[in-house]
Amino acid sequence: MNSNPSSASRTAWVVVALLVPVALLNYLDRQMLATMKGSMVADIPSIANKADWGLVLGCFKWTYAVLSPFGGYMADRFSRRLVIGASLFVWSCVTFWTGHVTSFHELMTARAMMGISEAFYIPAALAFIADHHPGGTRSRAVGVHQAGIYLGQILGGFAGYVADSPDHGWRWAFTTCGMIGVIYAMPLLAFLKNPVRVATETPETKAERGITRGLLANRNFILLVLYFTLPAIAGWVVRDWMPDILREKFGLGQGAAGVKAILFVQVSSLVGVVIGGALADRWTRTTLRGRIFVSAIGTALFLPALFSVGNAGTIGVAVTGLIVFGFGWGFFDCNNMPILCQIARPELRATGYGIMNLVSISCGGFGDWAFGALRDRHVPMNFIFGAFAGVALISVVLVLLIRPRQTANQ
Repeated sequence: MNSNPSSASRTAWVVVALLVPVALLNYLDRQMLATMKGSMVADIPSIANKADWGLVLGCFKWTYAVLSPFGGYMADRFSRRLVIGASLFVWSCVTFWTGHVTSFHELMTARAMMGISEAFYIPAALAFIADHHPGGTRSRAVGVHQAGIYLGQILGGFAGYVADSPDHGWRWAFTTCGMIGVIYAMPLLAFLKNPVRVATETPETKAERGITRGLLANRNFILLVLYFTLPAIAGWVVRDWMPDILREKFGLGQGAAGVKAILFVQVSSLVGVVIGGALADRWTRTTLRGRIFVSAIGTALFLPALFSVGNAGTIGVAVTGLIVFGFGWGFFDCNNMPILCQIARPELRATGYGIMNLVSISCGGFGDWAFGALRDRHVPMNFIFGAFAGVALISVVLVLLIRPRQTANQ
């Protein structure tokens, strides 16, 4: 990498710009399935019931969660650039294939393959960005990348209209997105460059090379895993159940409920990562705990947001709660990898994020199930979301207990 600081800075931001479209495709390919359900079920008769559709949704999460630590490990041990490029190419091929499946079992296999291939991307990409952005721009850089994720979810929220279009349809949507990803993988690999890592090893850090000593026996990492997981339970419920909640509570149509639930949360999250990333980088200039403080502020915003959603008497109050939740989520989301960089060595960061994904997504799946079970038993919505707010309060305490290293800018 060029030793000129301005040239290195340009290269670092080019890396982020190249990865934003990949993040967009990553989440667009996931989100489309939920919003095109009606068309897909009608076109594939062997999807016999809701349980079958639940398996289609679940097999992605299960494979993605279980394989995330392995994907992170591969990115730490081999070229992160190659892991990113290969992941995009493979999941894009699977996306293309999804547009041509004809049976329930084919679709379930395709989603499982999607989970396997996508599990390699996020840990590698965030660690790669962190490598290029030491110190003062790390939270902003991660935030811009996460903005690509939100844009993908927003576009995916409108995929139902594409599925209903007589000139396009759900097969066209998957086929086109798959082709775009396969084509983009080629220039991505050509332009991405692995950074040169500067050796900063000491006798203390040398002893923390291994996953067990460097992560699993690291008090700060365990706190971060818990902090990363607990708010995400509410996040999965908001993402997966909010369209149904708005439809049921306020009598909205399926399309309107889906767009409101996705659009307001994701747009406010996009604003949140931009502001939260800039604030965290600025605050870190005066204290190593700056990113922790900004993340804690974001998580604290979940309390009034979740309370508003659970107790909303009008659609306006519910939407306001979703906007506040999304804004706080942006503060939270852009600082998780930067905080991990403050407590784990560079060669363990992708593995660490993979472990965080494993725990978070597994518990998120449990949260989705528990929410449905509680609603089946007619537990009041304000009680459920009040419990989520209490979990968010615990999370604020957990992140404030994390103590970053003095060498946190590496």
